[in-house]
Amino acid sequence: MAVEIREISTRREIKRFIEFANDLYKGDAYYCPPIFFDEMNCFNPKKNPALEVCDHKLWMAYREGKPVGRIAGIINHRANEHWNVKKVRFGWFDFIDDMEVSKALLDTVAEWGKSHGMNELNGPVGFTDFDHEGLLLEGYEYPAPMASLYNYPYYVKHVDAYGLVKEADWIEMRVYPGKECPEQVNRVANIVKVRSHVHVVKVKNVRELNRRYGLQYMDVIDTAYQKLYNFQPMTQRQKEYYRDMYLPLLNFDFVTIVENDAHEVVGVALGMPDISAALRKCGGHLFPFGWYHILKALKSKKVEAFNFLLVAVRPDYQNKGVDTLFYQDMIPIFAKYHLTGLETTSMLEKNNKILDFFSRVDHIQHKRRRAYLKDL
Repeated sequence: MAVEIREISTRREIKRFIEFANDLYKGDAYYCPPIFFDEMNCFNPKKNPALEVCDHKLWMAYREGKPVGRIAGIINHRANEHWNVKKVRFGWFDFIDDMEVSKALLDTVAEWGKSHGMNELNGPVGFTDFDHEGLLLEGYEYPAPMASLYNYPYYVKHVDAYGLVKEADWIEMRVYPGKECPEQVNRVANIVKVRSHVHVVKVKNVRELNRRYGLQYMDVIDTAYQKLYNFQPMTQRQKEYYRDMYLPLLNFDFVTIVENDAHEVVGVALGMPDISAALRKCGGHLFPFGWYHILKALKSKKVEAFNFLLVAVRPDYQNKGVDTLFYQDMIPIFAKYHLTGLETTSMLEKNNKILDFFSRVDHIQHKRRRAYLKDL
């Protein structure tokens, strides 16, 4: 029976769209379900300000009345203008191992994109570069953290067969920071503090952070990432959205702010205990007991797994050694929480600044993922 593609729009259909991936990966020990309400908010124009700068459509594939795949089509106008391209993106791309299904889904996005004047198909990526992105190519034997996509190995042959080719690769590392900051890093950090007139500031919570700095730290992230792949300059509402959605989850022991003598934020680094095990237990649903498992993971005094989420330094302070201050601050905190290893999020393979940052301590590269491109 032929594949049927249905456009998804109602709240009930979007729930089914989200749950499809959980059903597809049911029993897989490495897949991490997303937080369900977070996914629902992502597709809600009243909640997600990225939809103010993006057009999008959702589709599901059916065969004999049963769901066999899903995909999102996205046109980020703000990113396209920034990079002077005409890309239609695809994301939330999951499917059974059937070439007819994957082709029908990609064809649907491609045709929709062409009807809106787009000339390139790009993915898997999200609305912005803060969403999950990149098809997993290496590291299937490692559990996926909350902050990363996971996919079955067979996905690769499907995108290759469709004629999609590499546009960008990301790598991920397992980092072993040790119990003490290396003497060389300490020495360099102390020199940088004097030479560049910068210092570390610790805050206790979101209220204190916002009272001291407003959205300065979001401005630093925005400017630091402006040359990175598929970057989209954040709107004011997006900065507020990311602040309100994610920062309240953080243990601020794991947030490092670097400011200059004028009390301007020039660098920010943050991470959080990995909650993927908790999400696997509850399937991504907070109720009835998912909230308990997630809160327990976030508040634990002994962290078994940790996700390093981001490092950003204001452009005029880059290449001055500011990153050493992050190490000097965080390594003792890692020791306090008995942390022996941490996971990085995806880092572009050509982003030498962030790769150099993690190369200062013991590490292994254990994952690779890819964004693809095809002319339409």
